[in-house]
Amino acid sequence: MNDTLSQVYETLHARYEDLHWWPAETPYEVMVGAVLTQNTAWSNVERAIANFGSNLTPETVANANLTELATIIRPAGFFNQKAVYLKAMTAWFAGYNYNVPTVQHKHFEKIRAELLSVKGVGKETADSILLYAFGFPTFVVDAYTVRLCGRYPIDTGKGYDAVKAYFENNLPRNAEIYNNFHALIVINAKEHCRKRPVCEGCPLGDHCERKI
Repeated sequence: MNDTLSQVYETLHARYEDLHWWPAETPYEVMVGAVLTQNTAWSNVERAIANFGSNLTPETVANANLTELATIIRPAGFFNQKAVYLKAMTAWFAGYNYNVPTVQHKHFEKIRAELLSVKGVGKETADSILLYAFGFPTFVVDAYTVRLCGRYPIDTGKGYDAVKAYFENNLPRNAEIYNNFHALIVINAKEHCRKRPVCEGCPLGDHCERKI
């Protein structure tokens, strides 16, 4: 871990400790959440997931028609589109008999390429699924990560692939570290590093150029 990332990680960890992300009961719920969270707040995703009750399973999604599924996930927004995406993702998972260990035993690059070919699954969604549902060591880059890098600053380069490569090249290749680091970035972004930053009390304030 290089000095800059080490400083950021240790500072955030001292404030927030281990966060045990992603908030979900099952790996499949992680997969669904990763699709539903596109272009909406997490609170809306929680409402959509709650609509499944105890039936949030790949079989439920596979057997529901698009109208039924869209009605269930309506709170997440773009529900007609996301219903199609959930169907496509679930069809991919069906190819592995909905079995998490079967996916985990495949080569990472193969699984990532397959996910990226699924309708509605981009790089952030794919990496979220790979890390949080299946435990592959792949760093998730989102708007919060990009914001931190721009303000702190951390010279990652531009674009998803460059930022992802920077973190992966400068951190131990460890899913637990990637998981917690991303979660720490997210919670600090929600508490302090917002679009309109709340710098007062931010644990990174002593070194962040936005504040200095």
